[in-house]
This record gives sequence, C-alpha cells and structure tokens, in this order.
Amino acid sequence: MPATDDLKLKTARTLKWNSIDRLSSQVLYAVTGIVLANVLSKEEFGLVGAVMVFQAFASLFVDSGFSGALIQRKSPTDVDYSTVLYFNLGVSVAIYCLLWLAAPLIDGLFNAGEELVPLARVMFLTFVVNATAIVQTNRLMKQMNVRMIAVSNAVGLVMSGGTGIALALRGYGAWAVVWQSIVLATVKSGLLWATSRWRPIATFSMASLRSIFAVGAGIMTSSFLNTVFLNIYSFIIGTYYNLAHLGCYTQADKWSKMGVTSLTQTITASFLPILSGCQDDRPRFHRMMAKTHRFTAYVALPCLVLLVLLAEAIFHLLFGTKWDEAVPLFQLLALRGIFVALTSLYTTQITAIGAARRLVEAEVVKDVLTVAAIIATIPLGITWLVGGQVIAAALCLAYSQWLVARTTGYRIRAMLGEIAPHAAITLLSAFPAAAVAHFLGTLHPVALIAAISAAFVLPYLALNALLHSRIQHDVLSYALGRFMRKKS
Repeated sequence: MPATDDLKLKTARTLKWNSIDRLSSQVLYAVTGIVLANVLSKEEFGLVGAVMVFQAFASLFVDSGFSGALIQRKSPTDVDYSTVLYFNLGVSVAIYCLLWLAAPLIDGLFNAGEELVPLARVMFLTFVVNATAIVQTNRLMKQMNVRMIAVSNAVGLVMSGGTGIALALRGYGAWAVVWQSIVLATVKSGLLWATSRWRPIATFSMASLRSIFAVGAGIMTSSFLNTVFLNIYSFIIGTYYNLAHLGCYTQADKWSKMGVTSLTQTITASFLPILSGCQDDRPRFHRMMAKTHRFTAYVALPCLVLLVLLAEAIFHLLFGTKWDEAVPLFQLLALRGIFVALTSLYTTQITAIGAARRLVEAEVVKDVLTVAAIIATIPLGITWLVGGQVIAAALCLAYSQWLVARTTGYRIRAMLGEIAPHAAITLLSAFPAAAVAHFLGTLHPVALIAAISAAFVLPYLALNALLHSRIQHDVLSYALGRFMRKKS
C-alpha cells in the first residue's frame, strides 16, 4: 500500500476511534449528568464547581506539558516515557499534599461553611490517579492506536456513572459527583495498565527531561494561562455572586463542553501526530493543514450551531424548567465553542512544528482580551459576563490565524478560503431550522428536536453535495465504504 494511502487509512481510523470515544463518552456522561442534574440542587453543583476550579490547575501542573511534547517528538524512547511518568507522579503527590493543607482556605473563598473541605480533599485524589495513566494514553496516541483509550473511557464511565447515580439517589448530594470522579479515574487508569505491554524502566534521566522541556515548558505555560482564563469565570461567579449562580453556570459550562471539548480533543488527538510526522516537509505540511481546515469547518461549525438551536428543547427534555436560567448561558458557550474549536486547530498546527513560544504569545493575547471582557461586563450580570467570552474568543481566533500564517508561512487568505464555504453553508442551513424552532416551539421536546435537526441537517448535506464538497465526499466515501465491507 502506498505511504499516502496508508497515512489516509491511519488518519481515518484515528478519527473514527477518537469520534467513537468522544461520542460514547458524552452519551454515558450525559446519562449520568441528567440524573444528577435532576436530583442535586444548584448549591450542591456549585460546591463541586468550586472544587473543579482548583482541580483543573492541579491536573495541569501534574502533566506539565510534557505529554504534548512527547507527541510532538518524532521518536521518543523508553527513557523519555519513563522519565515523564516518574516526574508526573512525583509532582502529583506533592501538589496533592499542598492542596490538602489549602482546603480550608479554598472553603473560605467560596463561603461554603466548611462543607467544601472534605469534598476537596477526596476529589483532589483524582489527579493523582490520572497521573498514572498520562504516559500510557500518550503512547497510544503517538502510535495512532486509540481503540483502547476509547474502551477504557467507556468502561470507566459506565462504572462511575452507576456509582454516582446510586449515591445521588441515596441522598449523598455533592459526594455523588466526587466518588463518580474517583471511580472513573481509577477504572480508566487500571484498564490502560492492564492491557498495555509497556512498562517503565528503572531510569530517570535529567538529560531527557531537559530535552523535552523546551517544547513542554511552552505547552505548559500556554495551558496554564488557558486554564486560568477558562476557570476564572467559575471563580468570579462563585465569589462575586453566589454558589447557586455558580451551579447554573457549571451546568451550562458542563453541557456545552460535552460538544465543544469533544470536538477540540478529537482535533488535537487525531491531527497532532499526523502534522508532527511531516513537520520537516513544509509543502506536505501545508497540504495537511488545508485538509484539517476543511474537515474541522465541515464538522465543527454545523454541530455547534445546531447545538445552539436545540438548546432550549434539550434542556426542557432533560430537566423540565429547573435549569432554564442556564439555557442562554449554554447557547452563548456553544457559540463561543465555534471560535474555540478553530483556535484549537491552529494551536495544534503550531504545536506540531514545535513553536512553543508562539503558543505562549497566543495565550497572552487571549488572556488580555478575556480580562478586558470581564472588566467590561462583570457589573452587567452573568449573561453579559458569558457573552464577553464570545467576543474575546472571536478576537483570539483572528489573532491565532495571523500567528499561524507568520509561523508556518501558510496564507490567511487560504485559511479563510477553506473555512468560509462551510461557514456560509452552515449559516444558510440555520435559517430553516431557526424558523422551525420559532413556529413549532410548543411541540413536545422530542418532536421539536427531530424537526429542528431535520430542517438543519438535510439542507446542509444537500448544499455541500450541490457545491461538490470534497471533504463531504471523503467522509461519506470512507463511512459508506467501511459499512459496505462489513456487510459483505
């Protein structure tokens, strides 16, 4: 088989399993989330949201950006993998000890009446457990063999979801979410180690650590700044407003991330190994960039716009009217996700060529824009505060395009030319769907979801076919070809 065909097949398989992983994870996560959202109160979700702010930073320091650096590296050795594993484990234990001591201070920040202290001390154990699986996951991604990652995620979500639901129904409140997280991390890590043939060697190399640090430090700094400004809204809402408002934001953020994060993680996990493999061949790298632009635009734009259109019907179907305050926040965050997904693609391209300093530049610009949006909107209420995220994300996308052009030599006009057709088709397809949502809004949520989806998807596929969309042809050819081969 020619090398290009082999790469296409590997890419398609990686995308397939990453998509299966994200879809199955989100379905299982959604089932658990629906039960918990109907059983737990807004204040209980606010408690968990407060803990998650600090857990996000802890998990970031544990990884230290070295996993991304290992994927970017062409041929990492067992010494590299073992060194990163030992480093991650050591850092995770040290940070857990610090956060254990800091739990009363965290509780005081959110005026949680000491309820948050034991929750936090148990919840923080998850990033220690997750640290044991980072290298195993990294190796599978590097090999573009992500099937076991998908399986471990699915099994972990089934077992943790059952645990969370059982505890919630028995009145354990926020503890249901805490133990759900612990079980998920433990099962995923255990399965990856049980099924992997790789074991670390008894070597810790400072030389290896230093050689990875140049790229890892840039990724780490970029990720740190990104995490700060992803979680700053939860921190502000929980401290400036109250835990009930934080609970509403947590719900909107969680459900919007099910779509947005799935897309961005699929993009990164699928395209980073491919782009890294051709980083020294600039014409080939540019061809791969063009394909990633078309694929991301073809998938991400319609998915997220449809999510905005379906928001109210989905929330009413799942929760009744309990979380109506979260619906406009969810819609704004899903809209923001369009810019986040495209920016994530550009970040992946910069990471693939090892230009870590550029990642930091992009994050600094994004953070400045985010702070400006917060200052301008915080007195106006939560809806305006979240709306500021949308504007900041759009401006950040424009800067990221300029930065990619400057770093890779790929012209902005070409990027826009590959994305614009799918943006226009998405916008045209949204009009009939929005009309259905407006005029048939009194339908049962299930019927309304079906009607809006059909009014959006059918025109989208038809318009792409009429315009002879190359990416739609490739996607359908691969999907139908695999289906027909299985039938035969």
